Amino acid sequence: MIKLLSLLLGWGLDLLFGDPVRLPHPIVWIGRAIAFCEHHFNKGRHRRLKGAVVAVFLILSVGLLTWLLCRGLSAVGSWASVLFGTLVVFYCLAGTTLIREVKAVFEAVDRSLDEGRRQVARIVGRDTSELSAQEVRTAALETLAENLSDGVIAPLFWLLLLGVPGMMAYKTVNTLDSMIGYRTERYRDFGCWAAHIDDVANFLPARLTALLMLLGEKLIMTSRGFVAAVCRSGRAAAGSSSFSFCSSLKFVRRYGRQHASPNSGYPEAALAAILDCRFGGPHNYFGQRFDKPFIGHNDRQLATADMRQAVKVNRMAEVLMVLLVASAFGLLSS
Repeated sequence: MIKLLSLLLGWGLDLLFGDPVRLPHPIVWIGRAIAFCEHHFNKGRHRRLKGAVVAVFLILSVGLLTWLLCRGLSAVGSWASVLFGTLVVFYCLAGTTLIREVKAVFEAVDRSLDEGRRQVARIVGRDTSELSAQEVRTAALETLAENLSDGVIAPLFWLLLLGVPGMMAYKTVNTLDSMIGYRTERYRDFGCWAAHIDDVANFLPARLTALLMLLGEKLIMTSRGFVAAVCRSGRAAAGSSSFSFCSSLKFVRRYGRQHASPNSGYPEAALAAILDCRFGGPHNYFGQRFDKPFIGHNDRQLATADMRQAVKVNRMAEVLMVLLVASAFGLLSS
């Protein structure tokens, strides 16, 4: 019951407030620890070994510290455990903030291209100074899909498997990858193990994310068809939709593996299938060009309506995952 209450309360806080910018944030502290270690150890010989030791040490330390706090607070009372679990879930979920940022990108690029480039630079690691309006919108939607996995589905997945300590350990893995897991000259060796660990931690969540997105779109389209049928005839009838779950699943299986990352391509392919658009292509990271394969084939212009549809799909996938985890916690506590 403690896990279920923590999940629902933490998720509710994220829905209401998003990331608490003005409050102390444990993920920021983890980021500072990573930056400190990178500054002091990413030099000289044996960088790959040192990077591996740093990554494993930080992941285990955060997980162990969280476990010790959970154990200590359980002795205080169930209310303390619920409060701590709620705060961890709140801090580890990024669904609301992600959606806000993507909406802000589309609003900014509609005002001016330069403003759109500056806004999208807040949520992507690539060079945005020369992106076209289409590329700005594409980058925002790619990030929306990829970070649905990293920022929502994967944390909930590890919460289900390993509880609050697992959730915090996963966020450490993900933060390590986002800071040092690049194939650039500076991070290629030191961040190698961080990137590999992140690949393993996200293998199942990324594919689950793609499945939940397709299921979410199917539910959205079915509900629209149901409402339309009721409005037309005054009685319930099955709705029809041009969206095909089976065809989209085949699309994801085909294009999900096209991404340079073994995981990111799956949620991106799911969104590309839903929107019937194309993602991927060459990008610049830290002054270096990376030629990424395209995901999808319809190179059509993206618009605000596509962003709104993508946001609905993200929210529906998030709801489905929360229901899945809550059901599991409910069964375990009964």
